[in-house]
Amino acid sequence: MFLAIKELRHSKTKFMMIAIILVLISWLVFILSGLGNGLSTLAAATFKNMDADYVVFEQGSKASMGKSLLSNELSVQLSEMPNVEAVSPMGISMASALNENGELNEDKVDIAIIGIEPGSFLEPAIIEGTGLSADQPSGVVVNETLKDKGFALGDTFKLDGSTESLTIVGFVKNQTYNHVASVFTPIEQWRKIAFAAPGSDKGVAEPVNAIMLQGKNIDPKAIHEQLPGTDTVTKAAAVQGISGYKEESGTIMMMLGFLLVISAFIIGVFFYVFTMQKSNQFGIMKAIGARNGFLSRAVVSQVFVLSLASILIGVLLTYGTAAIMPEGMPFALDPQLVIVYAIILLLISLLSSLVSVRTIAKIDPLKALGRVE
Repeated sequence: MFLAIKELRHSKTKFMMIAIILVLISWLVFILSGLGNGLSTLAAATFKNMDADYVVFEQGSKASMGKSLLSNELSVQLSEMPNVEAVSPMGISMASALNENGELNEDKVDIAIIGIEPGSFLEPAIIEGTGLSADQPSGVVVNETLKDKGFALGDTFKLDGSTESLTIVGFVKNQTYNHVASVFTPIEQWRKIAFAAPGSDKGVAEPVNAIMLQGKNIDPKAIHEQLPGTDTVTKAAAVQGISGYKEESGTIMMMLGFLLVISAFIIGVFFYVFTMQKSNQFGIMKAIGARNGFLSRAVVSQVFVLSLASILIGVLLTYGTAAIMPEGMPFALDPQLVIVYAIILLLISLLSSLVSVRTIAKIDPLKALGRVE
């Protein structure tokens, strides 16, 4: 470590150039991580935040709410299944909101209407106003982002293409679905909206898109055997079934993967070139008794110090960037992901330095001493 620090101080300009590149790479990795997390949150926050463990879909729907249609009558049978602690139906449909008086917003606002049973474990925590009530079927609780669109507590709005009117009775936080604000309504009201057209419910009694389950160690196969025509998946699998979620997440992960691979090559090449430039110095040190292990530890320590400092600066720049980003930007930094990617970047840097370590081990002291530059 002493030798590594000594050389870092002596060749400041050379190592500063590498540090800048490492800072930019780590900064970009953390920015992409935040964007990916922000997009996935917008797409599936409602599902992720629900206190459910399993979801029952119609068989063949591929865990997609839009392709599934079940009868709520199955809830009684599901509640009697082993390890099932609680059952609650759920429905989702996309719509556009229009304020009745036209003063609060000029444009249509895309929303996701989430039908749930008032007071069930699916109802999110209220941050302002009151929760859902079966006595007020037209009352809804909405995500707080609708405030930015001009909606306020007590406002009544209509749905584009529907005669139904909904009144905001409460606000919730971090509730979005398919990149739009979630609007929670009693399940009966949701049915009126989703199946307003005659025959759209396909003759299913008390139709819902899915039935959410609470409970550990629930056996999906046992449910399928007793309730043919259903598929039971974990909540995580249901999140993956959201339209476009898997593709969106896959794109971000592919970009991050390529960036990490490129960074490994860049770091490896830089330190390999520096090692080759100092081959005669390493040869002299080996000639006077320095072992390969000592020189290798010096190089690895050098990479460790430089990478760690650069990654920490990248983290600081990322949080600084997040602070000045517009509120509408889908950017959400997860501290756990930041730590994970920081460790990955550090490991990649250390592994890349092994190319230099191998080069040092092959240096012949006699040839290095006789080298003419």
